[in-house]
Amino acid sequence: MMRSLSLLLSLLVTLPLWAAQTAVPAGQGTLAKAIAGANPSDVLTLSAGVYAGPVTIDRPLTINGTHDAIIDGTGQGTVVTIDAPDVSVTGVTVTGSGLDSQNLDAGIKILKKADRALVENNRVLGNLHGVDVHGGHDAQVRGNVIEGTQQFRMNDRGNGIYVWNSPGTLVEGNTVRWGRDGIFSNTSRKGIYRNNLFRDLRFAVHYMYTNDSEVSGNVSIGNHLGYAIMFSNKVIVKDNLSLSDISHGVMLNYANNADVSGNLVRGGADRCTFIYNAHKNLIYDNRFEGCNIGIHFTAGSERNVLTGNAFIGNRTQVKYVGTRDIEWSFEDRGNYWSDHPGFDLGGDGIADSPFRPNDLMDHILWSQPAASLLTGAPAVQLIRWAQSSFPATLPGGVVDSAPLMAAPKIPVLPEYTAMEADAAARRKESNPDDFDVNDLASH
Repeated sequence: MMRSLSLLLSLLVTLPLWAAQTAVPAGQGTLAKAIAGANPSDVLTLSAGVYAGPVTIDRPLTINGTHDAIIDGTGQGTVVTIDAPDVSVTGVTVTGSGLDSQNLDAGIKILKKADRALVENNRVLGNLHGVDVHGGHDAQVRGNVIEGTQQFRMNDRGNGIYVWNSPGTLVEGNTVRWGRDGIFSNTSRKGIYRNNLFRDLRFAVHYMYTNDSEVSGNVSIGNHLGYAIMFSNKVIVKDNLSLSDISHGVMLNYANNADVSGNLVRGGADRCTFIYNAHKNLIYDNRFEGCNIGIHFTAGSERNVLTGNAFIGNRTQVKYVGTRDIEWSFEDRGNYWSDHPGFDLGGDGIADSPFRPNDLMDHILWSQPAASLLTGAPAVQLIRWAQSSFPATLPGGVVDSAPLMAAPKIPVLPEYTAMEADAAARRKESNPDDFDVNDLASH
């Protein structure tokens, strides 16, 4: 009995008994006044109407409401600035930030030491950046609808979610459209970015110097590039979809020790996957389908393992220019190639003959594009037949010694398939000249 009473008293001491719930009426200055008069842990509930911003939350508070409660920054700086730990902003609409890129104007900004912030189930509309996690640790950005600006030049827009030097950030279940990048994560670590939907952006997920983190279960539809993992170490990229993205599905650029698995890239205009100066990565059980190039492998990338992947219906399955052989199987398990006419007499699911996706003519065509005029010539066909019959004459390149007879299947929900078809139709009508995927250094 005494032990139970002691426990109850200790709980009463630690609970914030002074916390109060306050209804805040809409109007000019009402939200700022309510914040200034609130005690830590108070709950401010916003009713329908417009609340004038910008506002700064400088103490632990919960601000909630319905989407009809609109915090409008009227084009001045950041609309809602979180400058205290343990702040929650849930269920409201945030709009009308400034458009100053130098000051990183945003709908909601989480500052350094504003740890454990929760931004959930909001509508963040028409701001330069949507949510800027700028130094706060262990933030959670969940279930928000974020729609950015639509300036003519995509690079002049802001990011849906910008994560800078904010370890432990969780970005989950958001829908991000328009703007520049869906998530731009820079100089951070130990983040989890999962189950988000990205549409009509430059990059769905853009990593720079972000380590020990996870990108999983996301859906990228109709963006210029799906998942760009750059200058980062120990990143898990798994179970993501890239559907009808214009340039690349997955890019590893100076990315090392990544685990890339279970991803589907389908219908990209250029490369399903681009591996550039990336080392010691494990790339397995992915499906690369319907691109001009299934995988472009270049710049001395070393010690990567590729196994269990499917390369289906790509115009060129692999683009690799090198002078030595690279083995793309692991522990007697290779990859599936839709253009490999293999047999499996042993019935073990492994083709009886190895596969080389490229020959000497491919190397000539990559280095001398004008030679494509000769691809139908009898002499070219004779060279290709000779190399297929006498493998010793082949140049260095990718060799799969244990090709698979069946491809991994990765399901796509019907609503995503419909969005994919819409993105593909719109792509045929537009000309994305305002974006150059090779101009990455300054972005």
